[in-house]
Amino acid sequence: MTIKRLILLIIYGLIAVGCLVGIFRASVTQAEFTIKAAIQASTQDEDYVGLLAFKEYVEKHSNGRVQVQLYASGQFCGSVPECIGSLQSGVLEMFPSTAGGTGNFFAPAQVLDLPYVFTSDAQAECVLDGPILTKMRDTVLGNGLNIRLIGVSNTGGWRNFATTQKAIHSPEDLIGQKIRTTPAEIQQELVKQLGANATPISWAELYTALATGVVEGSKNGIQDIIGAKLQEHLKYIILDGHSYMATLWWFSEPVWKTLPADIQQIVLKGFEKQKAAASHLVATQESHSYTLFEQAGGTIYRPSMAEKQAFKDASVNMRQWFINNFGEDWLDLLESSVEQCNTHLPS
Repeated sequence: MTIKRLILLIIYGLIAVGCLVGIFRASVTQAEFTIKAAIQASTQDEDYVGLLAFKEYVEKHSNGRVQVQLYASGQFCGSVPECIGSLQSGVLEMFPSTAGGTGNFFAPAQVLDLPYVFTSDAQAECVLDGPILTKMRDTVLGNGLNIRLIGVSNTGGWRNFATTQKAIHSPEDLIGQKIRTTPAEIQQELVKQLGANATPISWAELYTALATGVVEGSKNGIQDIIGAKLQEHLKYIILDGHSYMATLWWFSEPVWKTLPADIQQIVLKGFEKQKAAASHLVATQESHSYTLFEQAGGTIYRPSMAEKQAFKDASVNMRQWFINNFGEDWLDLLESSVEQCNTHLPS
Protein backbone atom coordinates (compact mmCIF):
# COMPACT_ATOMS: atom_id res chain seq x y z
CA MET A 1 0.00 0.00 0.00
CA THR A 2 1.37 3.43 -0.98
CA ILE A 3 1.75 6.23 1.53
CA LYS A 4 -0.82 8.27 -0.42
CA ARG A 5 -3.37 5.47 -0.26
CA LEU A 6 -2.76 5.07 3.47
CA ILE A 7 -3.26 8.79 4.04
CA LEU A 8 -6.50 8.72 2.04
CA LEU A 9 -7.79 5.80 4.07
CA ILE A 10 -6.97 7.65 7.30
CA ILE A 11 -8.78 10.76 6.02
CA TYR A 12 -11.82 8.73 4.96
CA GLY A 13 -11.80 7.07 8.38
CA LEU A 14 -11.70 10.40 10.16
CA ILE A 15 -14.58 11.67 8.00
CA ALA A 16 -16.62 8.56 8.79
CA VAL A 17 -15.99 8.97 12.51
CA GLY A 18 -16.89 12.65 12.26
CA CYS A 19 -20.17 11.78 10.54
CA LEU A 20 -21.05 9.24 13.22
CA VAL A 21 -20.27 11.73 15.97
CA GLY A 22 -22.39 14.31 14.20
CA ILE A 23 -25.29 11.90 13.89
CA PHE A 24 -24.98 11.01 17.58
CA ARG A 25 -24.89 14.64 18.64
CA ALA A 26 -27.85 15.42 16.45
CA SER A 27 -29.84 12.58 17.99
CA VAL A 28 -28.98 13.89 21.46
CA THR A 29 -30.04 17.45 20.66
CA GLN A 30 -33.27 16.21 19.05
CA ALA A 31 -34.34 14.38 22.20
CA GLU A 32 -37.21 16.20 23.88
CA PHE A 33 -36.62 14.59 27.26
CA THR A 34 -33.60 13.34 29.19
CA ILE A 35 -33.84 10.74 31.94
CA LYS A 36 -30.78 10.50 34.16
CA ALA A 37 -30.70 7.27 36.19
CA ALA A 38 -28.14 6.79 38.94
CA ILE A 39 -27.12 3.83 41.09
CA GLN A 40 -24.46 3.45 43.76
CA ALA A 41 -23.48 -0.04 42.61
CA SER A 42 -21.07 -0.85 39.79
CA THR A 43 -21.75 -1.57 36.14
CA GLN A 44 -21.54 -5.29 36.96
CA ASP A 45 -24.55 -5.07 39.27
CA GLU A 46 -28.00 -6.38 38.36
CA ASP A 47 -29.42 -2.87 38.84
CA TYR A 48 -27.17 -1.55 36.07
CA VAL A 49 -27.94 -4.49 33.79
CA GLY A 50 -31.61 -3.73 34.33
CA LEU A 51 -31.03 -0.07 33.48
CA LEU A 52 -29.43 -1.07 30.17
CA ALA A 53 -32.66 -2.88 29.26
CA PHE A 54 -34.64 0.17 30.41
CA LYS A 55 -32.52 2.50 28.28
CA GLU A 56 -32.84 0.32 25.18
CA TYR A 57 -36.63 0.04 25.48
CA VAL A 58 -37.36 3.68 26.32
CA GLU A 59 -35.13 5.18 23.64
CA LYS A 60 -36.40 2.79 20.98
CA HIS A 61 -40.11 3.06 21.76
CA SER A 62 -40.02 6.83 22.17
CA ASN A 63 -38.50 7.07 18.68
CA GLY A 64 -35.62 9.12 20.03
CA ARG A 65 -37.80 11.57 21.96
CA VAL A 66 -36.20 10.35 25.21
CA GLN A 67 -32.51 10.01 25.91
CA VAL A 68 -31.53 7.89 28.94
CA GLN A 69 -28.21 8.62 30.66
CA LEU A 70 -26.81 6.09 33.13
CA TYR A 71 -24.54 6.82 36.10
CA ALA A 72 -23.03 3.97 38.17
CA SER A 73 -20.73 3.68 41.19
CA GLY A 74 -22.01 6.85 42.83
CA GLN A 75 -20.86 9.04 39.92
CA PHE A 76 -23.92 11.28 40.10
CA CYS A 77 -24.60 11.31 43.84
CA GLY A 78 -22.72 9.69 46.71
CA SER A 79 -25.39 8.81 49.28
CA VAL A 80 -29.08 7.97 49.52
CA PRO A 81 -30.01 11.37 51.06
CA GLU A 82 -28.07 13.20 48.35
CA CYS A 83 -29.62 11.14 45.56
CA ILE A 84 -33.14 11.51 46.94
CA GLY A 85 -32.57 15.27 47.25
CA SER A 86 -31.54 15.33 43.58
CA LEU A 87 -34.80 13.57 42.66
CA GLN A 88 -36.85 15.98 44.71
CA SER A 89 -35.28 18.99 43.01
CA GLY A 90 -35.59 17.46 39.54
CA VAL A 91 -31.84 17.35 38.91
CA LEU A 92 -31.96 13.53 38.74
CA GLU A 93 -34.82 11.46 37.34
CA MET A 94 -34.36 7.86 38.61
CA PHE A 95 -32.70 6.25 41.61
CA PRO A 96 -33.19 2.99 43.59
CA SER A 97 -33.05 2.49 47.34
CA THR A 98 -33.38 -0.68 49.41
CA ALA A 99 -36.19 -0.99 51.95
CA GLY A 100 -33.71 -0.16 54.68
CA GLY A 101 -32.34 2.82 52.79
CA THR A 102 -35.87 4.02 52.07
CA GLY A 103 -36.48 3.94 55.81
CA ASN A 104 -34.20 6.97 56.10
CA PHE A 105 -36.82 9.19 54.43
CA PHE A 106 -39.98 7.04 54.62
CA ALA A 107 -39.73 4.83 57.71
CA PRO A 108 -42.79 2.56 57.11
CA ALA A 109 -41.06 1.14 54.02
CA GLN A 110 -39.05 -1.00 56.44
CA VAL A 111 -42.10 -3.28 56.59
CA LEU A 112 -40.64 -4.94 53.47
CA ASP A 113 -37.58 -5.92 55.53
CA LEU A 114 -39.49 -7.71 58.28
CA PRO A 115 -37.73 -11.07 58.63
CA TYR A 116 -38.97 -14.46 57.49
CA VAL A 117 -42.10 -13.06 55.82
CA PHE A 118 -41.40 -14.24 52.27
CA THR A 119 -40.69 -17.86 51.42
CA SER A 120 -40.07 -17.73 47.65
CA ASP A 121 -39.19 -15.34 44.85
CA ALA A 122 -42.61 -15.79 43.26
CA GLN A 123 -44.40 -14.98 46.50
CA ALA A 124 -42.24 -11.89 47.17
CA GLU A 125 -42.70 -10.60 43.62
CA CYS A 126 -46.45 -11.14 43.84
CA VAL A 127 -46.66 -9.11 47.07
CA LEU A 128 -44.42 -6.33 45.78
CA ASP A 129 -46.55 -5.94 42.65
CA GLY A 130 -49.73 -5.60 44.71
CA PRO A 131 -51.64 -3.17 46.95
CA ILE A 132 -48.67 -2.44 49.19
CA LEU A 133 -46.82 -0.87 46.24
CA THR A 134 -49.81 1.34 45.42
CA LYS A 135 -50.24 2.44 49.03
CA MET A 136 -46.56 3.23 49.39
CA ARG A 137 -46.56 5.32 46.19
CA ASP A 138 -49.70 7.22 47.21
CA THR A 139 -48.50 7.81 50.78
CA VAL A 140 -45.07 9.11 49.74
CA LEU A 141 -46.69 11.48 47.22
CA GLY A 142 -49.30 12.49 49.79
CA ASN A 143 -46.55 13.33 52.25
CA GLY A 144 -45.16 15.82 49.74
CA LEU A 145 -41.81 14.08 49.30
CA ASN A 146 -41.83 14.93 45.58
CA ILE A 147 -40.77 11.44 44.46
CA ARG A 148 -42.82 8.73 42.74
CA LEU A 149 -42.41 5.00 43.34
CA ILE A 150 -42.50 3.41 39.88
CA GLY A 151 -41.74 -0.16 40.90
CA VAL A 152 -39.82 -2.67 42.97
CA SER A 153 -37.22 -5.14 41.72
CA ASN A 154 -34.83 -7.69 43.19
CA THR A 155 -31.30 -6.49 43.87
CA GLY A 156 -29.35 -9.60 44.77
CA GLY A 157 -31.47 -12.53 45.90
CA TRP A 158 -31.89 -13.12 49.64
CA ARG A 159 -30.12 -11.84 52.73
CA ASN A 160 -28.46 -14.54 54.81
CA PHE A 161 -26.19 -14.50 57.84
CA ALA A 162 -22.52 -14.99 56.99
CA THR A 163 -19.68 -15.21 59.52
CA THR A 164 -15.89 -15.31 59.65
CA GLN A 165 -15.06 -17.74 62.48
CA LYS A 166 -18.15 -19.55 63.68
CA ALA A 167 -20.73 -21.53 61.73
CA ILE A 168 -24.34 -20.53 62.42
CA HIS A 169 -26.87 -23.38 62.59
CA SER A 170 -29.34 -21.96 65.12
CA PRO A 171 -30.30 -18.59 66.66
CA GLU A 172 -28.24 -19.50 69.73
CA ASP A 173 -25.10 -19.57 67.56
CA LEU A 174 -25.54 -15.86 66.85
CA ILE A 175 -25.48 -14.83 70.50
CA GLY A 176 -22.59 -12.44 71.16
CA GLN A 177 -21.48 -12.31 67.51
CA LYS A 178 -20.63 -8.84 66.14
CA ILE A 179 -22.78 -8.63 63.01
CA ARG A 180 -22.53 -5.78 60.55
CA THR A 181 -25.78 -4.08 59.57
CA THR A 182 -26.74 -1.02 57.57
CA PRO A 183 -27.88 2.02 59.57
CA ALA A 184 -31.51 0.91 59.04
CA GLU A 185 -33.28 0.50 62.39
CA ILE A 186 -35.04 -2.69 61.38
CA GLN A 187 -31.82 -4.50 60.45
CA GLN A 188 -30.21 -3.54 63.74
CA GLU A 189 -33.29 -4.62 65.68
CA LEU A 190 -33.34 -8.07 64.07
CA VAL A 191 -29.71 -8.70 64.99
CA LYS A 192 -30.35 -7.57 68.56
CA GLN A 193 -33.42 -9.77 68.95
CA LEU A 194 -31.39 -12.77 67.83
CA GLY A 195 -28.86 -12.04 70.59
CA ALA A 196 -26.02 -10.71 68.42
CA ASN A 197 -24.33 -7.32 68.61
CA ALA A 198 -25.53 -5.06 65.81
CA THR A 199 -22.68 -3.00 64.35
CA PRO A 200 -23.68 -0.43 61.70
CA ILE A 201 -20.86 -0.06 59.17
CA SER A 202 -20.92 1.43 55.69
CA TRP A 203 -20.62 -0.90 52.73
CA ALA A 204 -17.32 0.72 51.71
CA GLU A 205 -15.78 -0.12 55.10
CA LEU A 206 -17.13 -3.66 55.45
CA TYR A 207 -14.20 -5.50 53.81
CA THR A 208 -11.70 -3.90 56.20
CA ALA A 209 -14.01 -4.37 59.18
CA LEU A 210 -14.18 -8.11 58.49
CA ALA A 211 -10.43 -8.33 57.90
CA THR A 212 -9.59 -6.62 61.19
CA GLY A 213 -12.23 -8.33 63.33
CA VAL A 214 -14.27 -5.17 63.97
CA VAL A 215 -17.20 -7.37 62.96
CA GLU A 216 -17.47 -11.16 62.84
CA GLY A 217 -20.21 -11.41 60.28
CA SER A 218 -22.71 -9.69 58.05
CA LYS A 219 -26.16 -10.16 56.54
CA ASN A 220 -25.95 -9.92 52.77
CA GLY A 221 -26.91 -11.58 49.54
CA ILE A 222 -24.38 -13.95 48.04
CA GLN A 223 -23.81 -11.84 44.93
CA ASP A 224 -22.90 -8.83 47.02
CA ILE A 225 -20.48 -11.01 48.98
CA ILE A 226 -18.76 -12.28 45.84
CA GLY A 227 -18.86 -8.89 44.11
CA ALA A 228 -17.03 -7.25 47.03
CA LYS A 229 -14.67 -10.25 47.56
CA LEU A 230 -15.98 -10.67 51.08
CA GLN A 231 -15.51 -14.44 50.72
CA GLU A 232 -11.86 -13.73 51.48
CA HIS A 233 -12.97 -13.25 55.10
CA LEU A 234 -16.48 -14.69 55.39
CA LYS A 235 -16.20 -18.48 55.69
CA TYR A 236 -19.69 -19.61 56.74
CA ILE A 237 -23.16 -18.90 55.37
CA ILE A 238 -26.48 -20.18 56.65
CA LEU A 239 -29.26 -19.95 54.07
CA ASP A 240 -31.85 -18.67 56.52
CA GLY A 241 -33.21 -16.24 53.90
CA HIS A 242 -34.39 -13.72 56.46
CA SER A 243 -35.27 -11.06 53.88
CA TYR A 244 -35.86 -10.63 50.17
CA MET A 245 -33.51 -8.02 48.73
CA ALA A 246 -36.05 -5.65 47.24
CA THR A 247 -35.03 -2.30 45.82
CA LEU A 248 -37.54 0.49 45.35
CA TRP A 249 -37.17 2.60 42.21
CA TRP A 250 -38.03 6.29 42.56
CA PHE A 251 -38.73 8.86 39.87
CA SER A 252 -38.59 12.64 40.29
CA GLU A 253 -42.17 13.85 40.64
CA PRO A 254 -41.44 17.37 39.30
CA VAL A 255 -40.02 15.78 36.14
CA TRP A 256 -42.78 13.15 35.93
CA LYS A 257 -45.39 15.91 35.73
CA THR A 258 -43.65 17.38 32.67
CA LEU A 259 -43.76 14.10 30.73
CA PRO A 260 -46.65 13.51 28.29
CA ALA A 261 -48.91 10.55 29.11
CA ASP A 262 -47.48 8.44 26.29
CA ILE A 263 -43.91 8.95 27.52
CA GLN A 264 -44.99 8.12 31.09
CA GLN A 265 -46.38 4.81 29.83
CA ILE A 266 -43.17 4.08 27.93
CA VAL A 267 -41.17 4.71 31.11
CA LEU A 268 -43.39 2.35 33.10
CA LYS A 269 -43.14 -0.36 30.46
CA GLY A 270 -39.40 0.25 30.31
CA PHE A 271 -39.22 -0.40 34.03
CA GLU A 272 -40.85 -3.80 33.48
CA LYS A 273 -38.00 -4.61 31.07
CA GLN A 274 -35.55 -3.38 33.67
CA LYS A 275 -37.09 -5.54 36.38
CA ALA A 276 -37.09 -8.64 34.17
CA ALA A 277 -33.45 -8.18 33.16
CA ALA A 278 -32.29 -7.65 36.76
CA SER A 279 -34.26 -10.66 38.02
CA HIS A 280 -32.90 -12.85 35.24
CA LEU A 281 -29.32 -11.93 36.13
CA VAL A 282 -29.93 -12.64 39.82
CA ALA A 283 -31.52 -16.01 39.01
CA THR A 284 -28.73 -17.10 36.66
CA GLN A 285 -25.82 -15.86 38.79
CA GLU A 286 -26.95 -16.81 42.30
CA SER A 287 -26.08 -20.51 42.04
CA HIS A 288 -22.73 -19.71 40.43
CA SER A 289 -21.92 -17.26 43.22
CA TYR A 290 -22.54 -19.92 45.86
CA THR A 291 -20.17 -22.20 43.95
CA LEU A 292 -17.51 -19.48 43.97
CA PHE A 293 -17.98 -19.07 47.73
CA GLU A 294 -17.35 -22.79 48.28
CA GLN A 295 -14.38 -22.78 45.91
CA ALA A 296 -12.86 -20.03 48.09
CA GLY A 297 -13.05 -22.38 51.06
CA GLY A 298 -16.42 -21.31 52.39
CA THR A 299 -19.06 -23.58 53.91
CA ILE A 300 -22.77 -23.23 53.15
CA TYR A 301 -25.32 -24.56 55.61
CA ARG A 302 -28.81 -25.34 54.33
CA PRO A 303 -31.15 -25.42 57.34
CA SER A 304 -34.15 -27.70 57.56
CA MET A 305 -37.68 -26.28 57.76
CA ALA A 306 -37.65 -26.82 61.52
CA GLU A 307 -34.34 -24.95 61.83
CA LYS A 308 -35.68 -22.07 59.75
CA GLN A 309 -38.74 -21.96 61.98
CA ALA A 310 -36.46 -21.61 65.00
CA PHE A 311 -35.05 -18.39 63.53
CA LYS A 312 -38.56 -17.13 62.81
CA ASP A 313 -39.66 -17.93 66.36
CA ALA A 314 -36.61 -16.20 67.82
CA SER A 315 -37.44 -13.00 65.93
CA VAL A 316 -41.21 -13.05 66.49
CA ASN A 317 -41.07 -9.80 68.48
CA MET A 318 -40.02 -7.94 65.32
CA ARG A 319 -43.73 -7.59 64.48
CA GLN A 320 -44.46 -5.88 67.76
CA TRP A 321 -41.41 -3.66 67.34
CA PHE A 322 -42.75 -2.52 63.98
CA ILE A 323 -46.25 -1.90 65.37
CA ASN A 324 -44.86 0.12 68.27
CA ASN A 325 -42.96 2.35 65.87
CA PHE A 326 -45.17 2.57 62.80
CA GLY A 327 -48.62 1.21 63.68
CA GLU A 328 -50.51 -1.86 62.47
CA ASP A 329 -51.78 -0.75 59.05
CA TRP A 330 -48.62 -1.48 57.05
CA LEU A 331 -48.07 -4.83 58.75
CA ASP A 332 -51.71 -5.84 58.22
CA LEU A 333 -51.44 -4.97 54.53
CA LEU A 334 -48.21 -6.93 54.17
CA GLU A 335 -49.61 -10.04 55.84
CA SER A 336 -52.92 -9.90 53.93
CA SER A 337 -50.97 -9.51 50.68
CA VAL A 338 -48.87 -12.56 51.52
CA GLU A 339 -52.04 -14.54 52.25
CA GLN A 340 -53.67 -13.46 49.02
CA CYS A 341 -50.60 -14.31 46.96
CA ASN A 342 -50.31 -17.72 48.61
CA THR A 343 -53.82 -18.61 47.42
CA HIS A 344 -52.97 -17.74 43.82
CA LEU A 345 -49.52 -19.28 43.56
CA PRO A 346 -49.02 -22.95 42.65
CA SER A 347 -48.45 -25.05 45.75
